[in-house]
Amino acid sequence: MVRINGKEETAAGISLADYLKNNNYNPESIVIELNGEILNRNGYASVVLQENDVVEILMFMGGG
Repeated sequence: MVRINGKEETAAGISLADYLKNNNYNPESIVIELNGEILNRNGYASVVLQENDVVEILMFMGGG
């Protein structure tokens, strides 16, 4: 299991890029924190989610 935004998910073994694509995230408008470290957007495809990883997906939101 992988904890993503506080929710347990069966995402171990897939790349972060594939997870984002499968869940309709736009990589250009988010920041990913993996196990306490901010990831470089260019590396999403090379990161494979592992058991017990903790992922936070932070989205940019406009407002006024």
